[in-house]
Amino acid sequence: MKRTVIIVAGGKGVRMGGGLPKQFIPLQGQPVLMHTLDVFYQWDAAMELLLVIPEEQASYWRMLCKELNYTVPHRIVYGGDTRFHSVRNGLNGTEGEGIIAVHDGVRPFVSPEVISSCFTIAGAFGAAIPVVPMIESVREINGNDSRPFDRNRLCIVQTPQVFRAGLLRRAYEQPYDERFTDDASLVEAAGHTIRLVDGNRENIKITTPMDLKCAEFLLTEKRMNLVGEI
Repeated sequence: MKRTVIIVAGGKGVRMGGGLPKQFIPLQGQPVLMHTLDVFYQWDAAMELLLVIPEEQASYWRMLCKELNYTVPHRIVYGGDTRFHSVRNGLNGTEGEGIIAVHDGVRPFVSPEVISSCFTIAGAFGAAIPVVPMIESVREINGNDSRPFDRNRLCIVQTPQVFRAGLLRRAYEQPYDERFTDDASLVEAAGHTIRLVDGNRENIKITTPMDLKCAEFLLTEKRMNLVGEI
């Protein structure tokens, strides 16, 4: 069955500070986005990789690939005004049936086991997303008041969010609504049940300077583990 991943990287780096979009920030000599592409290529070198980036960033990305001799095969699709429109543009660049994943370009530490589980469950049931338990105490705010909320009823949603191709395309035929915060919410609104898969805690979304520090540590640890396995 054909496998495709749409990697969405439309960030402008506002929360990170500075002028460089977060997906292009160097992480031990290579932009974050390249690390993300590598994870999926190493999991399945035959899968189709679609990279969705703003049109005005495409020339910079191509320059980075040339300078760093980056040869992982992928296609570029131009993004839209919102994540919804960017994913839809990516979907318009796909053909045929199969399984399609949508992944944040600034999540370079998703584990191969999580990717595999999501594709397997999506193939069997139509839709799968990775989640991790909420470990912080949380409160529900109501105006000036707040009250404790049972964190066991909550989980943190990650990507890749994985779906049968036809199901995801039909979901994106719905008109844009700002309440659709991710692909799963669209598919659910179209009437399909979402299956949950255990995510991995390291699968952080790099959006702040603190996230970048964590990413440096995680990458160092990952490379040390690889050396230890040799």
